[in-house]
Amino acid sequence: MKRIKKLGTTMIATIIAMGIFSLPVSAHVTVKPETSDVNSWETYTIKVPVEKNVATTKVTLKIPSGVEFQQYEPVPGWKVEAQKDSAGKVKTVVWEATGEGILSGQFQRFTFVAKNPDKEQKIAWDAYQQYKDGEIVEWTGDEKAENPHSLTTIVKGTSLTGEHGEVSSVEKNEGTSNVQVIAIVLSILAIVSSVIACVFVVRRKK
Repeated sequence: MKRIKKLGTTMIATIIAMGIFSLPVSAHVTVKPETSDVNSWETYTIKVPVEKNVATTKVTLKIPSGVEFQQYEPVPGWKVEAQKDSAGKVKTVVWEATGEGILSGQFQRFTFVAKNPDKEQKIAWDAYQQYKDGEIVEWTGDEKAENPHSLTTIVKGTSLTGEHGEVSSVEKNEGTSNVQVIAIVLSILAIVSSVIACVFVVRRKK
């Protein structure tokens, strides 16, 4: 009987662990949406979580080639600098805290509007996250890297409105992500319930 209990407990723990580690990693600096329309105005959101016990005080985002940065949404406690090249195009956007910054256990969203390239392609968002202790984490790697940059796939016919950033792509992606997490959790609970039921049946037979 003890062996059965131990087996059931081990199976449950394994299943839960598999479910947890199969959840998408959300601690990375990300730029959403992941898909947008060719040559349209899009509202992009960069999400910056804090992975250390030190506050994040500065975030630098490189604007991809072919993307036309237009404007940003002001955030209390942060100053913004749009750095331009010799042609007057914004190439880098810097958010710098005027107060404590993003504290441990927190995240912050920064929103901006930009015009997409006129051709289908993938654009990479290189970001640099600076902590109060001076460390800079470079989110510039490919999809398999430890610190990957975000990618947005530019294709035809994905925007719902296409007018100067008034697009619900961000909300749509956030909603889809939440639904996926809920589905995974429910699946894990269903499997755990099945294992418990099997153990109960075996015990009754004994």
